[in-house]
Amino acid sequence: MENKKKLVYITRKEHFNAAHRLYNPKWSDEENESFFGKCANKHFHGHNFDLYVTVKGIADENTGMVMDLKKLKVVIQHFVIDKLDHMNINEDVDFMKGKLASIENLVVEIWAQLEPHIENGKLHAVKLYETEKQFVEYFGE
Repeated sequence: MENKKKLVYITRKEHFNAAHRLYNPKWSDEENESFFGKCANKHFHGHNFDLYVTVKGIADENTGMVMDLKKLKVVIQHFVIDKLDHMNINEDVDFMKGKLASIENLVVEIWAQLEPHIENGKLHAVKLYETEKQFVEYFGE
């Protein structure tokens, strides 16, 4: 029987609540409202986000794990959730300063926050649900 090591994908799900406004400062209020609709509301709007972080790797011979999921939870909490939960993405989140607060930009920036802190594996995907019907995925490309 062949004892070939297998690539495994592990995923941790987290949740946070945050507000944002889709607004391009280069456009007039009318242009923003025309393109973004209610999402351009100057009073912002909120979402209950679900975040899925997937790490890939070979399970360690001694632990049987790619990465300890408890450690992954701590990394996600410290570098992402603590910065986003109950915050205004446009105004309060350091890694989103100067960026349009779209879910696409947010998922890319979440990747940048997490990637340097992944141990014993490689960040494979970050999936962010803005609503139950819409989400984005990013694979670091």
